[in-house]
Amino acid sequence: MKAESFLPKDYHPADDEPFMNDRQLEYFRRKLIDWKNDILADSRDTIEGLQDGTRNIPDVADRASEETDRALELRTRDRQRKLVSKIDAALRRIDEGEYGYCEVTGEPISLKRLDARPIATMSLEAQERHERREKVHRDD
Repeated sequence: MKAESFLPKDYHPADDEPFMNDRQLEYFRRKLIDWKNDILADSRDTIEGLQDGTRNIPDVADRASEETDRALELRTRDRQRKLVSKIDAALRRIDEGEYGYCEVTGEPISLKRLDARPIATMSLEAQERHERREKVHRDD
């Protein structure tokens, strides 16, 4: 029996069950897929809005304001495009049996962290070390 057929709607991973069991993997798979679908729907809405929103605005200030809004929207969509690739990578890790484990230490990533950021690839401690090293090198 596959996990997707018996995963209750109100299921949330718990620390008292085996780490990355079938139910947890299915929970995170669904969470990632839903997140990706939301992003893609927002992108479609943006494209439709940009196509429909092309109009000639005579006032220079209004035109500048609309251009600024469009630029911000496009930057947001670009960040979301990058996020979709991270979601796809997380889904691949689920399929390969590597999801939920820190890529630096190999230790399990906490369920709370994964629930908050399902694309996480490092444990909180490893991420903090990485950010400290990054900050030191950036300050040079």
